[in-house]
Amino acid sequence: MQELININEYPVKDMLPMLLKDKTTKCNIIFATDAYSGSKHNITAKTQITPYLLQGFDSCEIQPRVSKTAEEQNERTRKKAEVFTPSWICNKMNNHCDAEWFGREDVFNIEKEHAWETTTEPVSFNKKEDWKKYVDSRRLEITCGEAPYIVSRYDAATGERIPVNQRIGILDRKLRIINENTDSEKDWIKWTIRAYQSVYGYEFQGDNLLIARINLLITFVEYMNDRWNRNPSDDELRKVTNIIVWNFWQMDGITGTVPFGKPQEEYHQMSLFDFAVGINDTEPESLNCKVYDWRSNESITYSSLRKG
Repeated sequence: MQELININEYPVKDMLPMLLKDKTTKCNIIFATDAYSGSKHNITAKTQITPYLLQGFDSCEIQPRVSKTAEEQNERTRKKAEVFTPSWICNKMNNHCDAEWFGREDVFNIEKEHAWETTTEPVSFNKKEDWKKYVDSRRLEITCGEAPYIVSRYDAATGERIPVNQRIGILDRKLRIINENTDSEKDWIKWTIRAYQSVYGYEFQGDNLLIARINLLITFVEYMNDRWNRNPSDDELRKVTNIIVWNFWQMDGITGTVPFGKPQEEYHQMSLFDFAVGINDTEPESLNCKVYDWRSNESITYSSLRKG
């Protein structure tokens, strides 16, 4: 099977240090899985993911779940209830959400058992400017894994690639709407940025989260190539990557906090006082995860959203 992601190629290689950042801890995201404990680098669940660990000789190979062995897949399902949803089910559920939003069925495609047929006519709205409301409408994929409900570069269950004009993810639908309602590259970029600002997802395991972020970044490149026949500039890549890193974050979904609590300083110098009070034996401090409200231009805690 052809490689679905490659961290040593454009655009991932250029943005990898940014893609690994955790906006809450101001460190890197952590592995949060023991799947890489056999590495010579002595990786634990609390180890931060760095470019050094991912690139070059003796690197940790991070690939979508479908590329892993059956044994690895079963182990992750057993330990973390990790099950990746086929695209036809993602499509069915996304279609249901859109039927609620539009008040009608078959807006983006017509379901055909375990497949779909994409509609060819531009999507119509009740009012001329309603397409902007659709692009701005916020969507969150909980425990997002590789984010198959948000972007559908490939079928998460089979690894089969999906052409741009056949994709069914939430962000894919927004980008289709933007393609149909913008004429200039400037407007296309403006509304594509807003579309990225409107989709969110959180995930516990760091390798899944990194893949989700990569899938969103590559999606941006693929749609720009498809629409304008060019790659994004470095500034455009950095801007979108920053949004992705804010909007797709690492979290324990039950507590709303960073997995395993606040990370220790990497090079903390222990003092006699530290040993006396047993500071190294205490439970890590809980750290509420931060997300970004792009319309009000401020960061907020995810927990505050539960209060309305």
